[in-house]
Amino acid sequence: MSNDEMKKRAAAAALDYVEDDTIIGIGTGSTVNYFIDALARIKHRIEGAVSSSEATTQRLKACKIPVLDLNAAGPLPLYVDGADEVNCHLHMIKGGGGALTREKIVAAASDLFVCIADCSKQVDVLGTFPLPVEVIPMARSYVGRELLKRGGQPVLRENFSTDNGHLILDVYNLAIVDPPKLETELNNIAGVVTVGLFALRPADVLLLGTADEVRVLK
Repeated sequence: MSNDEMKKRAAAAALDYVEDDTIIGIGTGSTVNYFIDALARIKHRIEGAVSSSEATTQRLKACKIPVLDLNAAGPLPLYVDGADEVNCHLHMIKGGGGALTREKIVAAASDLFVCIADCSKQVDVLGTFPLPVEVIPMARSYVGRELLKRGGQPVLRENFSTDNGHLILDVYNLAIVDPPKLETELNNIAGVVTVGLFALRPADVLLLGTADEVRVLK
């Protein structure tokens, strides 16, 4: 079974967590796109969605799912998103698509965070996937130097700006043995908007698509 088929399997399983007449937070990425396609089949059951990116907003609108502003929606019962890497504690690296800041905001505003992924995303130690760090443009060089001090190799994501108008440094060569500690430390560097570690607010449920089933980890 291909990774895409495993992603579809995990995405479909997330529908079980959707409650009627609610507003759902929705993340960004290829696995989430499969979830949106599945959600479109039951869109009559929900009030709408809060989107974490412009790309997700466009896909939701194409599926005729109402998109609401988080400020108007208030606390959300459910957030569904993918991961670039996830460990056994449901700590994640996210931000490969560049939507990490809005994803982190919507996740923080949600009661239940369901992560959907194929089994290739599960790792023992985070850091093989480069860690995205969103930075204010004027702070790019300073933040890069601070990341070098911590053993990382920051690389500017070329020809890319986030939906918030910022830059992303992708940090290589980090073995992240204490994700919550590193998340706090990097978020405290002046000029960092946020870091793509989701450990202080990890997922509550991981739906991991495999060739045989969807494994549920909590």
